[in-house]
Amino acid sequence: MKNSRVKAFGQIFKQICLGVGGAAIAQLSLFTNPSFAAPNNITLNVHPTDSRGAFPICPTQVSLTQTPRPYAEGGYTTDGSASLGWFAREFRVEKSDEFSVTWVAKLQIKYHNCKATAGITKYNGETFEGHSYLRMRFVNDKVYLILDMTGMSDANGLTPVILNKGVKDGNPTWTWGGTD
Repeated sequence: MKNSRVKAFGQIFKQICLGVGGAAIAQLSLFTNPSFAAPNNITLNVHPTDSRGAFPICPTQVSLTQTPRPYAEGGYTTDGSASLGWFAREFRVEKSDEFSVTWVAKLQIKYHNCKATAGITKYNGETFEGHSYLRMRFVNDKVYLILDMTGMSDANGLTPVILNKGVKDGNPTWTWGGTD
């Protein structure tokens, strides 16, 4: 009788441990697997300039995506991308340094006369009132996307830096991060 109780307790203990261990493993994979990170949708409103009384045809809004990477002790990292082929041709990096990068592309024919600027107005559908570190300008048949960390600071008062910038399938991609 005592042996069967020990055996039953052992099985229950094993199930509990596997359950708790399984939950811990599931939680660990949530933090180590970037596919679980929810992307953040960023909306930039485009504001045309009045060019001698005639408003040019411009996009009204531009959407970008940024996804935080899983937490790593000492800092944070965010990956971003923009699918902009609907109004521009292939982008290329025009200039960059550790705090700023500018991509440029020729505008699609429909928008070639667009003269405008754009800045962040919504972040995940909520009104954005902070520093617009992602901006655009439309001028001379080109569009410029600017990622600029100037004026931003992380938890330690340091300026976040651009860790990677590039173009994938003709669209801008980036990674930036800071300390915590």
